[in-house]
Amino acid sequence: MAENSTHGIRADEPSDIGRRVLRLRTEKGLTQKQLAEPAYTAAYVSTLEAGRVRPSETALRHLAGRLGITVEELATGRPPHLATELRLRLTDARRTLATGDAEDAAALFRALRDEAAALELVGERFTALLGLGDCALETGDLTDARDLFAEAEGLLAGQPLPRRVPALRGRATAHLLAGELRYACYLLETAVDELNASGMHDPDALLLLYTASIAPYMDMGAHARAAHAAELALALAPQVDNPALVAGMHRGVARTLIAEGRIADADASLAKAQELYQQLHIRTELAHCHWMRGYVHAQDGNLRKAENELRTARDMLASKRAALFTVQVEVELADVLRRRGKAAEAEELLRPLLSPTALGAERGAVHAGGAHRLLGLIAEERADTEAAEEHYCAALSLLERTGAAGDLADLCRLLGDLLRRTGRTEAALDAYRTGLGHRAAPGTTTLGPAPTAPPPWPRP
Repeated sequence: MAENSTHGIRADEPSDIGRRVLRLRTEKGLTQKQLAEPAYTAAYVSTLEAGRVRPSETALRHLAGRLGITVEELATGRPPHLATELRLRLTDARRTLATGDAEDAAALFRALRDEAAALELVGERFTALLGLGDCALETGDLTDARDLFAEAEGLLAGQPLPRRVPALRGRATAHLLAGELRYACYLLETAVDELNASGMHDPDALLLLYTASIAPYMDMGAHARAAHAAELALALAPQVDNPALVAGMHRGVARTLIAEGRIADADASLAKAQELYQQLHIRTELAHCHWMRGYVHAQDGNLRKAENELRTARDMLASKRAALFTVQVEVELADVLRRRGKAAEAEELLRPLLSPTALGAERGAVHAGGAHRLLGLIAEERADTEAAEEHYCAALSLLERTGAAGDLADLCRLLGDLLRRTGRTEAALDAYRTGLGHRAAPGTTTLGPAPTAPPPWPRP
C-alpha cells in the first residue's frame, strides 16, 4: 500500500485500482474513450486497467468524477462513510473519557483502534491510540501509556512533527508521572528545538509543548525556564482556536504565578481554565483545576478553603477511577490536614498510599516522596525520631531519582535538623551540604542548554 500524501489516503496497488476502474466503467456502460475524455486517452485508461500505471491525484479525481464516486473509494475500495462513522465514534469515546470512566473509554478506543487498523485508516488509528494512552494515564498504567503513545508516534513517523506532537507530549507526561523529570524535559525541549529550528510555525503544537514543559521545570526547580515557557505559551494563545489547549495553558501558567507569589493572578488564571473545562464537560481536567486551586489556597494560608477544594478534586477523580491522580491529590490533602492540626487523619490517609499499587519509585515518585516527608513530619511531632528519620531517608531515595530540586533541598533541611537535634552533627552537615547543592542553581545541574528561541510570530 502506498500513501497519497495530499489526502492522507493509503491507496491500493495499481493492479487493484485498475480492476476497480474496469468494473465500475463496465457497470456504468462507458467505453475507455468515454471515461478518458477530455483529459486522457483510451490508451491511458487501458494501461491503467491493466495495472501497469499508478494514477496520479489528478487522474484519480478525473476518473472518480466520471464514475460518480469519491476519490477515496476509487483509491481504496472503501466507502467514505466508514471513515466518517469511525471519527464520530472516536468523538463519543473521547466524550466518555472526559465525563465518565477511563476503563469504559479504553474499551471503546481499543475496538476503534482495531477497526481503524483493519480499514487502514491511519489518522483514526492514531487518534484511537492517543485516547488509549490518555486512559492509561488516568488509571495510572504508566508503562502502557508510554507504549501506546510511542506506537502512535511511530505510526506517523513519516509525517511532519506537528502531527506527532500530541503523542510525544503524552509520552513526556507518562515519564513525568513516573518521576522521570529529566527525560520528560528532554523529550519536550528536543521537539521545541526541532519545530523552531525548522521554521514550522504551528501554534497548537508549540502551545502544547510549552504548556507541558511547565510541570517538569517546576518540579526540578528550574523556575526561570518554567516562567519563560509560560510567557511563550501566553503569547501563542491568541493564535490557537482549540479551547482545551487554551484551558491547559491557563492551568499551567497558574503554577508559575504561584511560585512568583502572585496568588490572585494564579487564581484568575485557574478560573479561566475552569470555565473552559466546564463548557467542554472535561471532568478530569476540571478536577485538576480544583486540585490546583486547593494548592493556591494552601500557599495563601487559607487551609479551610484548600481542604474543601482538594476534597472536591479527590471525589471527582475517584468517581472517574483516575487512580494515580486520586492518590496524588490525597498526598496534598494530607499536608493540609496536618497543617490544620488533624495529624491522625492525615496519617490514616497517607499510609495506604505507599503500597506498590498506589505510589512508588516508578509511579508518582514525587508524590511518594511527599508522602514519606509528611509521615516523617508527623512522626517528629509525636517525638518518634527513629520513624521520622526512616521516612525522610525513604523520601530522599525517591526524590534523588527524580531531580526534584526544591523538594530535595527542603527534605535535606528537615533531615539535617533532625540529625543535629539527635547529636549527629557530622551527618547533619552532610545533609545540609546536599541540600545546598540542590538549591545553589536550581535545575542547572540536571538540564542542558535552554531550547532555542522561537522565530518571530507571523503577523496576521
